[in-house]
Amino acid sequence: MQVEQLTCAIGAELLGVNLADAIHDEGLFAEIRSALLIHRVVFLRDQDITRAEHVAFARRFGELEDHPVAGSDPDHPGLVRIYKTPDQPNDRYENAWHADATWREAPQFGAVLRCVECPPVGGDTMWANMVLAYENLPEHIKTQIANLRARHSIEASFGAVMPIEKRLALKAQFPDAEHPVVRTHPDTGEKVLFVSAFTTHFTNYHTPARVRFGQDANPGAGELLRYLISQAYIPEYQVRWRWKPNSIAIWDNRSTQHYAVMDYAPCHRKMERAGIIGDKPY
Repeated sequence: MQVEQLTCAIGAELLGVNLADAIHDEGLFAEIRSALLIHRVVFLRDQDITRAEHVAFARRFGELEDHPVAGSDPDHPGLVRIYKTPDQPNDRYENAWHADATWREAPQFGAVLRCVECPPVGGDTMWANMVLAYENLPEHIKTQIANLRARHSIEASFGAVMPIEKRLALKAQFPDAEHPVVRTHPDTGEKVLFVSAFTTHFTNYHTPARVRFGQDANPGAGELLRYLISQAYIPEYQVRWRWKPNSIAIWDNRSTQHYAVMDYAPCHRKMERAGIIGDKPY
């Protein structure tokens, strides 16, 4: 296997690899997993694999989970179909920087995403290195957020367009999760800035050490959260991938965020994602 780094910050393309082989080849799978931890997102071209092989490879990392809103392939549980068509001009849920399923108590470990159909141009996906985003924060900001915690909500994101009864039922099924603003990567020990588009507010900001007057809490806390979320927008932390059919991205959801660029209307874009169950951030 050859590893071709794509940027100084994040991302590498894996060459000379067939993911179907890695289902049964322990050594090859170990190489892929090692490259993932180093580069945070890895890419492959020309992977003409079946849905069953897609799911079997992803399961090498851990068990898969369905999405409560996005539809899954009926024959392959855990393989979520992200199909965008010209009759969905207002479907923009991907169009924000986020880590997947942080509204769960245990957000995803990562995902294996395959391109089924894509427009001739446009429809790229970008990833950002949130370890680097944390490392480059000013020291006084690191001190300020060291023990902060925040809420992440599916109700305020996917649930927002639902009738109130369905939205409240969704929230009852998935209550807003609380996570540390700075999580520790369980495999590498690195510190990760862990707020994104799913994050609604801090839960323990309003303390005497941070708040002198009301304005310190509101808008002070909101302005700090927006500043932290905006770190993913910095180009120096990013890689951008142009899709082709049978291209694949594998990413570490614990240390990255991603953004699917919606610049391809009125074309089709069909992707299939196997999301891998993760652990509770600490």
